Amino acid sequence: MSRGLAVALTAAAGGLVALQAPINSRLGKSTGTFPAASISFGIGLAILVAIVLVSGDIGGVARAGHGPWWALLGGALGAAYVASVLVTVRTLGAGGVTAATIAGQLTMAVIIDQFGLVGVARQPIDVSRVVGLVLLVAGVFLVVRH
Repeated sequence: MSRGLAVALTAAAGGLVALQAPINSRLGKSTGTFPAASISFGIGLAILVAIVLVSGDIGGVARAGHGPWWALLGGALGAAYVASVLVTVRTLGAGGVTAATIAGQLTMAVIIDQFGLVGVARQPIDVSRVVGLVLLVAGVFLVVRH
């Protein structure tokens, strides 16, 4: 896959994530925070199971335990994100939640790169990355201030 296509697909998925928080928040008003998060994950699970079944890669599920223990934490991290933004989108709005999410993601990604955590190749923090993070934090401030 070309870098350009990878960026385009990732940006499109990011746009969908921006929709996720307000949609789940609306569901949460009807059902409660954790029921809404459960429904959201349940629907996602059903779709992904269908994709796995159609793709014929069901054997991959059986190999989930062959990796490191921490490789199974992704669902828990996703649940923490979905549950938190169900509540915070009511205060910050979709733009604020998305801005804060991106700032948190990029900050953690730079830390992961710096130390080569969870199997990622090390990429040291440099001045341009620090400036990028500072600008991102400034952007969050500008998006969420009233």
